[in-house]
Amino acid sequence: MIFLTRRATFSASHYYWNESWTAEKNQQVFGRCANRNGHGHNYTVEVTVAGEPDPVTGFVVDLKWLKDVIEHEVLAAYDHRHLNLEVPEFAASKLMPTTENIAISAWKRLEPAIALAGGAKLTRVRIYETPEIFAEFRGEA
Repeated sequence: MIFLTRRATFSASHYYWNESWTAEKNQQVFGRCANRNGHGHNYTVEVTVAGEPDPVTGFVVDLKWLKDVIEHEVLAAYDHRHLNLEVPEFAASKLMPTTENIAISAWKRLEPAIALAGGAKLTRVRIYETPEIFAEFRGEA
């Protein structure tokens, strides 16, 4: 089994705010991240798939295809967006756009497209908020 990873970047803004808390409690827990105007990051997403190399091409998946899937499913939705206000899974549900939740959300966007292609399985989505901070999601199992 080979694990193949593709990396991409996107810029987005967000804030942390729990509507059931007071402004003081939000400030206490989230600090500067509670600023309702938001703040931005240059995120990096890493998508890892696993499978056996095709005996003819030597590919687990075509890297151009994987790039297109990442661009269509993640970058088109997140890049240059205010995650709290513009991305449905965060705006509609009030799900906080933490690095952890962005990784899970990206997985949910990518997994169906990768599964349809067959031959490879999504095994990991890693989101870097900064070079020092990242969250990794490996699916429910």
